[in-house]
Amino acid sequence: MRIREIIRAAAGAPFSRRARREAAYCLAGSPLGLVGGPLLTVVLALGVALTVSLLLAVAGALLVIAGLLLARALAGVHRGLAGALLGERTQAPPPFRPGRGFVGRLDARLRDGTGWRAAAYVLAKLPVGALHAYAVLWWLTGLVNLSAPVRWTVFGQHPEPGSAEGMPVVGPLPFGGQDADTFAGTWGAVLVGAVTLLCAPWVTRVVVAGDRWLIRALLGPGRLADRVRDLEETRALAVDDSVALLRRVERDLHDGAQVRLVAVAMSLDMVKEGLDAGRPLDVPRIRRLVDGAHQNTTQALTELRDLARGIHPPALDEGLPDALATLTARSSVPVELSADVPVRPTPAIETIAYFCAAELLANVIKHSGAGRAAVHLVQGDGLLRLTVTDDGHGGAAPGGGSGLAGLAQRVRTVDGRIEVRSPAGGPTAVTVELPLSA
Repeated sequence: MRIREIIRAAAGAPFSRRARREAAYCLAGSPLGLVGGPLLTVVLALGVALTVSLLLAVAGALLVIAGLLLARALAGVHRGLAGALLGERTQAPPPFRPGRGFVGRLDARLRDGTGWRAAAYVLAKLPVGALHAYAVLWWLTGLVNLSAPVRWTVFGQHPEPGSAEGMPVVGPLPFGGQDADTFAGTWGAVLVGAVTLLCAPWVTRVVVAGDRWLIRALLGPGRLADRVRDLEETRALAVDDSVALLRRVERDLHDGAQVRLVAVAMSLDMVKEGLDAGRPLDVPRIRRLVDGAHQNTTQALTELRDLARGIHPPALDEGLPDALATLTARSSVPVELSADVPVRPTPAIETIAYFCAAELLANVIKHSGAGRAAVHLVQGDGLLRLTVTDDGHGGAAPGGGSGLAGLAQRVRTVDGRIEVRSPAGGPTAVTVELPLSA
């Protein structure tokens, strides 16, 4: 069955949408690479040569800058082609930040890392463009050879009297060339063309895969820019998370404990009025007021305790394994716990890991329909790994109301990551990786 699928995929490859798009990309990218590469080489080489000379150093620097601007423009065209034809959505690098004054702007342009990486791509595109042309050649030669019988019939490409040569059968390097001196011989060309077309998508795919790698490595934001963007995003997430926490605390205090304490104060005021001298003592009424005040006080203390536990669980004072043991013991679904943490992480990491475990166990109880769950906590390679598994029906995904998107944002604030494996039918396994210190 597997062999049949492979044969069907190979036979249908020339007619697939992906093959057409990759062939179109090679067709459009080949002349751009073959022209842009030499042009940029000439501009940069001339600019560097002029920069070496003392008298024309400024002119050479300006020419180099012009080359970098040309490289940026060509890189933008290549990035657009890859996005339109290949679906390779590479994020554009950050905009250029010019310096101050003529010298500052000149220095900033010459230090433009994005421009130099774009220039590296355009220069590398020269040999890649030749490979693109070679990939297109497979398609063209395959189509030409397939049309051999039609060309023989329509154009009358018969051998001249006394000549042994007939219609040429073109082919790429693996096939070489041959001559068809009879109409029957043209069907050999058809065979060569069919084989060529069957191979063409795979040749194109290999060439395009190399180009994809170059685009990701050279045309997207650099590592430093990615890191800065991630830090900006995680800082914003951390600020938003802290603001949301403060709002939740304020709301819980205002709507919960504060209301109950006001009720306690009012009950005590009424008790005080009932105990004033000169009035008959209504013992049943006073007892009801005291009982109500006691009940409200008890509930207010419970809410304050739960609120404090939501900010920082007291069980974490004894360490994350003990806190997880307390958490799993309260679960309505049987949970197996294993923890191996020889070096205690920082309090911030322990808090994030605890709340991740609490949220994931809540998901197991609410959404999975599982009969059992397991929590595994291990430490290794400088990371803390928390894995929560269950035997439920699976299908968990971020954004499905399970809170996984919020967990992903929370762990990103400390450069952590979350991985969800939840096929339909289960089981589900969610792994959270955190550094040992924030």
